[in-house]
Amino acid sequence: MPIIQVRYATPNSAEEPTRAAIVAAVMKPTVDILGKKPTVTAVVADRIDPEAWFIAGRSLADWNKASVFVEIRVTDGTNTKAEKEAFIADVFDRMSRLLGPLHEESYIHVHDVRAEAYGYGGRTQEYRFIADRIEQAERETASLDAFRKFGIR
Repeated sequence: MPIIQVRYATPNSAEEPTRAAIVAAVMKPTVDILGKKPTVTAVVADRIDPEAWFIAGRSLADWNKASVFVEIRVTDGTNTKAEKEAFIADVFDRMSRLLGPLHEESYIHVHDVRAEAYGYGGRTQEYRFIADRIEQAERETASLDAFRKFGIR
């Protein structure tokens, strides 16, 4: 369901974390704070050379700081402002611990995407929502029919 893109750079390549550690640091708050299912969450982690990452006209190598740019796309209306705020703070903290001191101009962006304009497996999130509701109604109807016919639930 969510797709997460993580771009990161650190001037300390000797102590650089693995991509798996970067992914784990983003997955935990995605599941724990935003309530997303890990089985349908995809993450792309790209390491950027600190010489190629510029803030205020200076490279991260010049600043001697790390930085991240994290983007997550979620279905609009599935998370509150407080959840998104907590997610952003948690990811920033986790990345600071992994990569070293982050430059203040490190960004975490939660994209709220309309359900009819976002999906996976060739189906939109809106389609999945409606299909789930139809399936639920059909189960309830079948359950009521069984109760009436056999006196069971």
